[in-house]
Amino acid sequence: MRENWRIKVSVLAGASALALSALTAVPAVADEAVEDLQEVQMPADVQIVEGLAPAAGSDAPSLEPTTDAPFSAAAAAKAAPGASTCLGSTAAYGVTGCFQHNGDVVWAGDTKKDGMSAAVGVYTDYGRAAAVCINKLGVNTWATCDKDYRETGNVRLRVLRYDGDTGKFYQPESWSGWIPVDGKY
Repeated sequence: MRENWRIKVSVLAGASALALSALTAVPAVADEAVEDLQEVQMPADVQIVEGLAPAAGSDAPSLEPTTDAPFSAAAAAKAAPGASTCLGSTAAYGVTGCFQHNGDVVWAGDTKKDGMSAAVGVYTDYGRAAAVCINKLGVNTWATCDKDYRETGNVRLRVLRYDGDTGKFYQPESWSGWIPVDGKY
C-alpha cells in the first residue's frame, strides 16, 4: 500500500516538472509583441542607407513571411530566376527583407506598428563593408536601396528593428543564407 503511494507521488512530481519546463522553455512567436528588445551592436564601419519608396508600378514582393526552399542539385540546374524575383526572403518580428539580383536592390518591409523601422543589413563574402537599408516609410510599406555588388560574389541578409531616435538596432533578428548576386544558384 505504501509503495503505491510513493509511485503516485513520483509520477505526479515528474508530470509537474515536465509541465513547468514546457511552460518556461517555449520561445516567443515571431508575431507576438516583444516587450524587452535587446540592443544589437553593429560593426563600426556599417553604412546606414535610408530606403526609398519603390517606383510606381514596380512589382513589390509580398510582406507575408516566407522561407527559402532548401538548396538542391535540381534547383541549381534550373535557369536563373526572373529579373524581378526577390531572393533570400528573411523575416523576424516587424521586418521582412529580400534581395533582387537584377539591379542589386535590397527590399526592407516594415510589418509592425511599433514606432521602429525595418532594417535589412547586407553582408558580402568578399570583404565589402556592411550596409543597412532602413525603411522609415511606416508600417505595411516597402523601401528599396539600390547597391552595386560584385557579380561573382554572394550577399547575406540580416533583418532586425531600428530606432531612428537613438540610432540603435534591436533583436529579434534573422539571417538569410548566402545569395548569389547574379541570381544563379
